[in-house]
Amino acid sequence: MINFPNAKINIGLNITEKRPDGFHNIETIFYPIGLSDILEINISDDKINFDNTGLTVEDKRLETNLCYKAYQILNNDFSIDPINIHLHKIVPFGAGLGGGSSDASFTLKAINSIMNLTLDDNTLIEYSEKIGSDCPFFIINKPSFASEKGNVLKPIDLSLKGYFLVIVYPGIHVNTAKAYSKISPKKPEISLSELIKQPVENWKETIKNDFEDSVFNDHPEIEKIKSKLYNLGAIYSSMSGSGSAVFGIFNRKTDIKNSFNKYFTWTEVL
Repeated sequence: MINFPNAKINIGLNITEKRPDGFHNIETIFYPIGLSDILEINISDDKINFDNTGLTVEDKRLETNLCYKAYQILNNDFSIDPINIHLHKIVPFGAGLGGGSSDASFTLKAINSIMNLTLDDNTLIEYSEKIGSDCPFFIINKPSFASEKGNVLKPIDLSLKGYFLVIVYPGIHVNTAKAYSKISPKKPEISLSELIKQPVENWKETIKNDFEDSVFNDHPEIEKIKSKLYNLGAIYSSMSGSGSAVFGIFNRKTDIKNSFNKYFTWTEVL
């Protein structure tokens, strides 16, 4: 079975409070995009195998691999057959695009289908939460308002169809724990669930990513990407998640080939 685990962008990200368990409550909008990895899974004759092409992970230990963790979580409850996993990695690592979480959730969905486990989405979401806070989103994979750790989801009526999306990833690693440490959580006066109902053209003035101030201070190059996207005509631009990828939403197709030569870029008509 071949699947295409897609990435996401965060439209706005408010860090609202620190939790007793050491994590943070947030609110954000997850929006699925077409940039995707290629994931092939089939039943193995003897043991579980993982093979990786494209972008390769630095930590090659099987036990740290999120696809393997997805398999193990289901295997613990159902004693399923071993599988072969081949992941062709295209979504950049550490970009705030959810690539690893998507790979894990799509692995859960693929195993559910191949092994005829007949698990519904709510059950798959429960399993995915054990892997990572972003993982439940990729089970439903629809525009959603996310709260608490990002794992409580409410699908919303949001379509960016007809807009042009540009993603720029400078290859900078942002330490998420460090980024959180520099933020004073605060509940917004108006929830993002309400702000997102405004026209896209208004988002620039009302919707922000709380990580940007601290990350831009540590990595001015990321802030320059956002500024350049606005200079090129973006009607909204933001860092996705804790970065370091930055996206721009345009109301017209824009040629960016010569603007970000040294970076990974992705363009898509939504």
